[in-house]
Amino acid sequence: MTPHDAIDLGRTAILTALIIGSPVLLVGAAVGLVIGLIQALTQVQDQTVSFVPKLIAMVTALFLCLPWLIHRMMEYSEDLILKIPTLLTGS
Repeated sequence: MTPHDAIDLGRTAILTALIIGSPVLLVGAAVGLVIGLIQALTQVQDQTVSFVPKLIAMVTALFLCLPWLIHRMMEYSEDLILKIPTLLTGS
């Protein structure tokens, strides 16, 4: 395995992790922003007010995106497994 192959594997792994984690994180950030704005407008500063809606929204987003997330992980795993012979032989 050349250094270029190792860098390519690492880059692909990081990119896949970012893509897989982004839907849930984006939903959590959006809901947190809306709840924070509502809290600022109503002056209700309780931590549980922002935690519960974010948790519910993130779990909902996870369940909605789960088939797509599994598909992306399977594509990555298949690609990685298929590359093993070429990485070991160096061709």
